[in-house]
Amino acid sequence: MPIIAYLSASITSAKDFDAATQVTVNGAPVEGAWYFQKSTIYAGYPIEAHYRPAEFWPAHAEVAMNLDTKGKSGGAGLVYDNSLTLDMKTGPANVGKVDGKTLRMVVTSDGKQVFDFPVSLGKASTPTFNGTKVVMEKKAVEHMVGDGYDEQVPWSVRVTNSGEYVHSASWNGGNIGQRSTSHGCTNLTEANAKAYFNFAQVGDPITYTDTGGPTMPTWDGYGDWNVPWNTWQAGGAVPAN
Repeated sequence: MPIIAYLSASITSAKDFDAATQVTVNGAPVEGAWYFQKSTIYAGYPIEAHYRPAEFWPAHAEVAMNLDTKGKSGGAGLVYDNSLTLDMKTGPANVGKVDGKTLRMVVTSDGKQVFDFPVSLGKASTPTFNGTKVVMEKKAVEHMVGDGYDEQVPWSVRVTNSGEYVHSASWNGGNIGQRSTSHGCTNLTEANAKAYFNFAQVGDPITYTDTGGPTMPTWDGYGDWNVPWNTWQAGGAVPAN
């Protein structure tokens, strides 16, 4: 999970924002950077600032941020109203990898394999995004509506804003592990979907390869890890300076 600050005005300078940022992992300073982008979530907050290190946060760690921005400049005519702090903890390193060629989903926890499931991904006309996605939320039953379907879908784990999930697909059982025929979601058998649903935590990354689709857009959920580190450090919509 990135750390996200929502800004109520479109700042034009990130200099003071960057300088005011202090982040530690288990008490030690960490090298990270902010990336600014237009918000797709809150109308009153046009800019989102996302903070992450170069690699995933370490497992079983305590992360602390002090954002001492109050009174500092966000560009000509703009001053921050607030300073913020955030303390969070990371859990085990639950990492998923989905291979569009083998149609397998392999999940490890702290380096040890816990699952190796067959999957069915998006068909050619509705391909699954490539890239690293992050678990956003879980619902035991998700109402999904789209072109040609209206279903109550059990064991649904959301990984994009636009509607990609890892979920049970009993209706697609003959294709799971054999061919990709979904509308873009990752289809699992009901037993496997339930096992993953019970295991997964919000913030767990899943990296997809060889799906036949484009890379997940940065704004479509937590697509932060799909931005190369040198591009990330440049600041995005508000260039680092």
